[in-house]
Amino acid sequence: MHQVHVQEIECLLVLAEELHFGRTAERLGCAQSRVSQLVAGLERRVGVRLVDRTSRRVALSRHGVQFVAEVRPAYRALSAAVDRARDRARSGTLDRLRIGFHGGLYGEVTEAFRRLRGEHGVVLELVEIPLGSPFTALLEDRVDAAVVELPVGEPGLTTGFRFPPQDRLLAVSARHPLAAAGRVDVEELAALDVLRPLGDAPDYWRAARVPPATPGGVPIRSGTGISTVEEGLALVAAGDHGMLVCRPLAERAAREDVRYLGIDGLDEPSQLGLVRRTDRPSWQLDALAGLLAEVFGRAAERPVPVGAAVP
Repeated sequence: MHQVHVQEIECLLVLAEELHFGRTAERLGCAQSRVSQLVAGLERRVGVRLVDRTSRRVALSRHGVQFVAEVRPAYRALSAAVDRARDRARSGTLDRLRIGFHGGLYGEVTEAFRRLRGEHGVVLELVEIPLGSPFTALLEDRVDAAVVELPVGEPGLTTGFRFPPQDRLLAVSARHPLAAAGRVDVEELAALDVLRPLGDAPDYWRAARVPPATPGGVPIRSGTGISTVEEGLALVAAGDHGMLVCRPLAERAAREDVRYLGIDGLDEPSQLGLVRRTDRPSWQLDALAGLLAEVFGRAAERPVPVGAAVP
């Protein structure tokens, strides 16, 4: 690929539209002989005839039709990127990224966001996405990436950075009989109505949030759906519901009417990921992933505070 010149690609794409060497030369602002040279050079590099030309007509070969169809979207994307960079340089505006999230963001994440702007000139637009729809905004191109809970198995999506795994805790009302114990066995989840996220998330993602059964095979009831973490905590505080949360969320959402309990026997931790489109290369997202790795690497070296309120 490094041997193919952009000018040759551009020339072939214009020729594919005009099917005339003279009109192609006019559009490109060069001599007709230069058009012939560019097309011939591209054919040598690719190793196949792309254009059939006679004294009466010009047409793409079978290989040329396929090559143009495959290369045109990439050329348009490259041209658009160059235009955006030129516009930014003229106007002095900064690069922007739209990042989706649900629930909340760690302090380490916001630190990485601040550094992304300060060190790379990238401004972030944060978009809260529904708790039970982790991938829709990304697939519909309403955000460039999303900080959401894993796993992700959707075609076309990939995880650019995996956050450190976190313990999963059970949130219950401070008045619930289980609250005094401080910890519960995973089998005791079957006695609760465990809140589930509402949305269009795939089944495998829902099962990772609320297991359908305990390790012993007892079904876990999940008859009540929630749209936000705040809604879930309100239901937990007011009744007999339980909600599975990660430790950082529990530490941020401490309240007198809710207790967070450790769960013995629940082996699957909670883990966030920076999820992005596989077909959208982005140096900005690469830079953000690198900053997240640095920030969380430092966080792992910090001493754990003594006397934490969450078990």
